[in-house]
Amino acid sequence: MDEARTTGGAGAELLRRRNAASVLRSLRSDGPASRAELAARTGLAKATVGTIVGGLEESGVLRELEQVRSGDRGRPAVRVTLEGGRPVGVGFEANVEYVAAVAVDLAGAVRLRRTRPVADVADVADALCGLAAEVAILLAGDGLVPVGATVAVPGLIEPDDRTISWTPNLPLAGTAVAEGVDAAFGWRDRVRVSNDADCGALAELHHGAGRDVEHLLYLTGDVGIGAGLVEAGRLVRGARGFAGEVGHLLLGEPGAACGCGRRGCWEASVGLHALLERVGMAELATPRETAEAIAAAALEDPAVRAGVVASGEWLGRGLAVVCGVVDPSVVVLGGYFAPLGELVLGPARAVLTDAFAAPVQVAPELRVGALGTEAAALGAAERAVAGVLAGHTDLP
Repeated sequence: MDEARTTGGAGAELLRRRNAASVLRSLRSDGPASRAELAARTGLAKATVGTIVGGLEESGVLRELEQVRSGDRGRPAVRVTLEGGRPVGVGFEANVEYVAAVAVDLAGAVRLRRTRPVADVADVADALCGLAAEVAILLAGDGLVPVGATVAVPGLIEPDDRTISWTPNLPLAGTAVAEGVDAAFGWRDRVRVSNDADCGALAELHHGAGRDVEHLLYLTGDVGIGAGLVEAGRLVRGARGFAGEVGHLLLGEPGAACGCGRRGCWEASVGLHALLERVGMAELATPRETAEAIAAAALEDPAVRAGVVASGEWLGRGLAVVCGVVDPSVVVLGGYFAPLGELVLGPARAVLTDAFAAPVQVAPELRVGALGTEAAALGAAERAVAGVLAGHTDLP
């Protein structure tokens, strides 16, 4: 039943948002449609769809397309589509070496991209707030209205989606990040914080290498290692939102020292710094530039290639354990893994393929991420706009 009878104003407003969200989701996932087609897709009454479409057109969220005649008689149907721009979700990423921002509109189109290098991890919070202030000005100048913002960080986030409880490679804690970005936009308690691998998984699911996948494991590779898990098209977060914290599982070389203070963590064997130590090369301005330089050197230098192979083998060993637990059909490797491509995927695949005991078990397909270092910020932007598409947040 599409329209519950309510008498209270709050109930009617909630119903209106949910119905409007149903129309928006249909147009985003299935494309332009007439009002009659939208009614059939969503199960809403034609009159309800007509009212919703009229309101969304008036607010600039929808626009009409060409008329479509379904037969020789009758008036041609008018199709509507999402209008690019205006309401946008803003995503940020705070990482060890850079901060980034992406804005996406309701149609999923990227409206803004910005990345800024950070020389010292102590400056990450200030750099992020400075970037947020810059983005707020740019969006206002372009007439784009943010519906919310999400910040992706490499660590554990409390269930309130604002409090950072642990970021082993960054000096971030508490709600200061959320409050700083709130202040940049002139908001109060609107900014959310999320795990970077979770955001990267959402980005690859909607925009990248995971668009055809229902059961996806996304592994982000940087100084730290994290995972985001998608099951039946939905992000799996666990009881407290900590699912996917794989970088500090004891899956690495037993004696390898980790930034968290322990030894044997997986990221101490497959993180970017571990690879640099193996190949004897210096770190460049960004993880991508560093990985591209390593890939080029590996084609000419057998010692560098052997170091990459060793990292790939430790990657495969860890994936064998993680995939044996969560059973994804596809593993997407993002971050610095992407520029290395088959140099690291080949050894990882060989180890992973031999890891399963039961003949019926099949190793997941390994894919290179399509979005690079933008993935976490893009996924964070998707989380920011998700409230409107779910009917929890009203349009501005």
